[in-house]
Amino acid sequence: MEGYDEHLDRAIDETPDIDDNEARFDVPDADVRQEGNATVYENFQSTLDALGRDEDHVLKFLQNELGTSAHIDESGRARLTGEFSSGRIEDAIDEYTETYVLCPECGLPDTRLEREQGALLLRCEACGARSATSN
Repeated sequence: MEGYDEHLDRAIDETPDIDDNEARFDVPDADVRQEGNATVYENFQSTLDALGRDEDHVLKFLQNELGTSAHIDESGRARLTGEFSSGRIEDAIDEYTETYVLCPECGLPDTRLEREQGALLLRCEACGARSATSN
């Protein structure tokens, strides 16, 4: 029968190495262009794929951060009312990532959003931490 130390050694051996966050979590730079009075976020879907979040949640956050209205067109691009630079959109996406994607305990992106008793929680699948987010 194995003792505690043997179990611990085996668990450590079987735990995958997670040491290069940047290489496996890379949000693409915002590819935006002006089209009349709108800013078209061309690679919005790629950003969603990298973040692993629902398009409505990310779009609502962008609208609040940028103080504008927006919708997703038939091609999956976000169309924001007004002129916004790629830098401004990237800053908003960075803020979203910090608040709703990266674990505040271990810093890894292995999280998911869960709603519990009306509160939105960030649950980390890497370290098991649960933390409240702003709705």
